[in-house]
Amino acid sequence: MLEKFKNKKIVILGFGKEGRDTLRFLKKIFPKKKIDVADQKFDKNYLKKIKDYNIIIKSPGIPFKVVKPFTVKKQKVTSQTEIFFENCPGKIIGVTGTKGKSTTAFWIYQVLKNGGIKAHLVGNIGKPVLLSLLKAKKDDVFVYELSSFQLANLRKSPHIAVLLNIYPEHLDYYGNFAEYVEAKANIAKYQSKKDYLIYNCRDSKVKKIAKRSKARKIPIEGKYYELNQRAAEAVAKIFKVPTVKKFKMLPHRLELVGKFKGIEFYNDSLSTISETTIEALDFLGDNVQTLILGGFDRGLSFDGLAKRLIKSNVKTLILFPDTGRRIKQAIKKFQIPLLKFQYFFVKDMKKAVELAYRHTNKGKTCLLSPASPSFGIFKDYADRGNQFKKFIKMLK
Repeated sequence: MLEKFKNKKIVILGFGKEGRDTLRFLKKIFPKKKIDVADQKFDKNYLKKIKDYNIIIKSPGIPFKVVKPFTVKKQKVTSQTEIFFENCPGKIIGVTGTKGKSTTAFWIYQVLKNGGIKAHLVGNIGKPVLLSLLKAKKDDVFVYELSSFQLANLRKSPHIAVLLNIYPEHLDYYGNFAEYVEAKANIAKYQSKKDYLIYNCRDSKVKKIAKRSKARKIPIEGKYYELNQRAAEAVAKIFKVPTVKKFKMLPHRLELVGKFKGIEFYNDSLSTISETTIEALDFLGDNVQTLILGGFDRGLSFDGLAKRLIKSNVKTLILFPDTGRRIKQAIKKFQIPLLKFQYFFVKDMKKAVELAYRHTNKGKTCLLSPASPSFGIFKDYADRGNQFKKFIKMLK
């Protein structure tokens, strides 16, 4: 394994979770070898030093365009994902999509484990991927949740690729939306006729990628969790194992918190774009009376969300900065004068939940589905969702 790395000078670029896993893995393979690390936390000029190495193992959080000006000819820039794909003796099921990939990967893993398959959950949702290689055998199946960052510049595709949806996101990382789509397309780009592509046939960008793939194609469709379930069922068919009757849910993804004071509360904190909030409204139906929205502003349009809200039965909008005001402006562009929402602007979750209790009728639903990232007020989407759950129970 990794014979070509043996006599080469190696640097790990970026020392987060993946970088640390890469170092532990390389130390197991080459116990006496000096492996260097370059990270902006240790040195502001960390990129200037990479020219001295034969192999650069780049962490996914660092855009390739940032690294490229500092590389020289004959250097190999690779990644943890690429090393895994090139050396894995078992089968890889790669799962990607702007939204829903964690749930889908988790449900595929559930189906395979339930069917007696030697399955492993790796990548963003599971165990660090490279240490899994040390014990990997031919009959192992790795369910790998893949972000666009992990797929960018990848030159090998998984045996089974699952492509759920593509919406504008991470445009601060990529030059434009086309680059983001291109990164996602790598999940199917290098597949052969022996491989499978499970894809959402209702997504136009996904359909275009599927059209170019040489793999055996399995179209799926469905709203929100239905789509994730169809993907898991398609994998079950390929492996000839039964599907499970009830899938376990992951937190912060249209998670039913419970019924308190006659109000149903749903935590969809992982919704960081308009499209997922629209899907949540479609999935829950007309019972949603109160919607908690807003967060970090990445400059994306809220016009589609505004149009969907006007058609909904939502009466109360509780809005966080910075996108809260932009969402209100978008609604006002399309709203007929007779149609009115109650708008409340808040800066903390406790106030948001207090207002939700006050302005949601018994028998109705309050949904947290922010259509925006959590940065600023909250540490991350999990902190936002956990605070929502905490104050629901505290204020009941």
